[in-house]
Amino acid sequence: MSKESLISHLRNIPDYPMEGVQFKDVTSWFMNPDDMNEIVDSLYEMYKDKGITKVCGVESRGFIIGAALAYKLNAGFIPIRKPGKLPYEKVSIEYKKEYGFDRVEMHKDSVSNDDTVLIHDDLLATGGTLLASYELVKSFKPKQIMINCIIELTNFHSKEKFPKDCPVDSFIEIDEFEGIN
Repeated sequence: MSKESLISHLRNIPDYPMEGVQFKDVTSWFMNPDDMNEIVDSLYEMYKDKGITKVCGVESRGFIIGAALAYKLNAGFIPIRKPGKLPYEKVSIEYKKEYGFDRVEMHKDSVSNDDTVLIHDDLLATGGTLLASYELVKSFKPKQIMINCIIELTNFHSKEKFPKDCPVDSFIEIDEFEGIN
């Protein structure tokens, strides 16, 4: 299977969640076992030799591939959640999104300074949620943080917002309005 094939299966929803946004619905991939296997296996190949001890999945689509990838990497899985979803003591950070403010949280004992952490989400667009997730994980002072998304919308140039010592990788790069790069 190719990245072009995956792109052809990706559902695009215009004007969601607000006018002008071209929402990339990765759940169309999760319904197809060939697509899902391709994504998980490819990400495993990217990270199998990086010493990752924890995968942090960003709510909610980041949970799906993040948990599968953690399993394949023999790493722990940590959910990064919206407020009010975690039952134990937590740490949180507020951030600005393109259409308002939001907050993400983690349990206070999720990550140690001995961990090498991969933060996973489905998509990198403006970078607000992932940058907040990075800052939240960074507060635990792990050995290293890496970031991965299935899709990066390259027209936003959001990788530039992250520190140089934090690799930000994506499996598929597309322009929001064009196609595969």
